[in-house]
Amino acid sequence: MSNLKLIIKREFIARVRNKTFMVMTFLSPLIFVGMISLITWLATLNNEEVRQVAFFDETGLFLSDFRDSENIDYINYTDLTLENAKDSVVIKKMYGLLYIPKKQSNRELAKSVQFYAEEAPNISILNNIEEIIANKLTNQNFEEKGLDLNIIEDSRAKVSIQIENFSGEKTSKMANYVKMFFGGAAGYFLMMFIIIYGNMVMRSVIEEKSNRIIEIIISSVKPLQLMMGKILGTSFAGILQFIIWVTLGAVLLLVATSVFGIDPQYAGVEQSIALDGNQEEIQLLLQDILKLPLGTLVFAFLIYFIGGYFLYSSIYAAIGAAVDSETDSQQFMLPIILPLMLGIYVGFFSVIENPHGTVSTVFSMIPLTSPIVMLMRIPFGVPWWEVLISILLLIGSIIFMVWLAGKIYRVGILMYGKKPSYKELFKWLRY
Repeated sequence: MSNLKLIIKREFIARVRNKTFMVMTFLSPLIFVGMISLITWLATLNNEEVRQVAFFDETGLFLSDFRDSENIDYINYTDLTLENAKDSVVIKKMYGLLYIPKKQSNRELAKSVQFYAEEAPNISILNNIEEIIANKLTNQNFEEKGLDLNIIEDSRAKVSIQIENFSGEKTSKMANYVKMFFGGAAGYFLMMFIIIYGNMVMRSVIEEKSNRIIEIIISSVKPLQLMMGKILGTSFAGILQFIIWVTLGAVLLLVATSVFGIDPQYAGVEQSIALDGNQEEIQLLLQDILKLPLGTLVFAFLIYFIGGYFLYSSIYAAIGAAVDSETDSQQFMLPIILPLMLGIYVGFFSVIENPHGTVSTVFSMIPLTSPIVMLMRIPFGVPWWEVLISILLLIGSIIFMVWLAGKIYRVGILMYGKKPSYKELFKWLRY
């Protein structure tokens, strides 16, 4: 037992003192926030770009309908010929030329409008132009049929469905997207953590094996103790890193709420002032975020991180013991990556669509995928007994996998110069 403690301490200190670990621990939250800020800023710059669009209207119907907006400046080239208009747009490097030909009927006209541009135009610009033309032609059709436009406009009904549960609590239409975001982020980060820390264990074993240090260590420590020491030491370093990230994330959240003037209690209190539709939707969205089981999600993340890490790290350790270099380990990576990727795809395509369906429930119980899929399901509300069954199955699988990996580890740790195959690994299990 004392040897196991020494190995755990050695692995933990080796990981924590690593410069990369320190940089990633304290800078990752700042880098993450910085990347989001940069992307938002770049998107804003892109949206602020004003594009010049010329239009050539043979019908004369739309001369007053194309009005400048924040992102588009419309220029009337109807006085020119079509060919001169095209040449002018190319020379002045405008965004494009809209050509509206003269036709016998509005039906023909709607199918004949063209847009000339050097590159494929932005879909939002095309949608804007199509909407302007469609509204004009529609109103013309109404007038030709003797319909009063004012009466038609007054008769339009705008429906906004209010969502409320049976206890009287209102919720936002975006509630499922909020749950999808938090659950998906938790599942994705868990997958990345398992891969990162699992690879740390594998590299550590390969490094000691290639340096022949392992031969000295193994003379004093049992192979299973050595494997468990590496897994536990790295897991404690990972947990420490996770706690630091959560703490820094909470601090950054508090700073953000202070800077942007967001009151966390505002969403949970009934307001006496009247709110318009958009403000009320934002209010309900904030309520939905605060109603999420964030504490349960963080706790479950920690539990499933430890469980998923132990399950996969034992496999990583066995692979590290079986090979002589990282290059040789690539042939064994597919059985590790495949269940993790499957969990992500099931989460995004099944859990989001039907979080309590058969596929979602089954994959949240299978130990190789449950750490990811169950985390994605938790924001949607999962019965405690399903979570308990999932955790118990995960613990049982960890015990079995550690025992299985230990048999491969104790044989492979002293094997040199031979590239093992799956057949060879199965032979080692019988030793």
